Amino acid sequence: MDQQNDQETEVEQPDWLKNYTPAPSPSRGNPNWHKGMRSPNPSGKPADFGVARTKITKLLLENAGGILERQIEKALEGDSAAAQLILSRVIAPLKSDSGRVKFDFDASLPISAQVEKVLEAVATGKVSPEVAQQIVGAIGTLSSVRATEELEQRIVQLEAKAVN
Repeated sequence: MDQQNDQETEVEQPDWLKNYTPAPSPSRGNPNWHKGMRSPNPSGKPADFGVARTKITKLLLENAGGILERQIEKALEGDSAAAQLILSRVIAPLKSDSGRVKFDFDASLPISAQVEKVLEAVATGKVSPEVAQQIVGAIGTLSSVRATEELEQRIVQLEAKAVN
């Protein structure tokens, strides 16, 4: 009976596929490279590999003071691009100050009702749109946590029923 099942489940290949053998999968980097192949560079990296980058870095470090002084001079002369570059390296960019907000909010409400409360607070000017976006994000996280807890409870209930 086992032989009959094996014969019944055997799939006949079309003629064009009978002599096909898949090509070996190439390595990640070079499609011409395969395991066990002789290295195309048996002597390794050249001795001066990376020297140009090192020379450039050294040159920049040696002249950094002069470059900085010249950029500051340009900025003081009114070059706005130079001023922006200098100031962006010295002063951290300003971030919006959300401050504390106060409005009626009930975390026990359904998620849609919570978001509606936030939108209402934006509409009445109690909360800025940026802060509202953060609050709605937090509500989304709360929603995910609630959904996970509900699924966990359902699984526990189903397992209890299955045991009984």
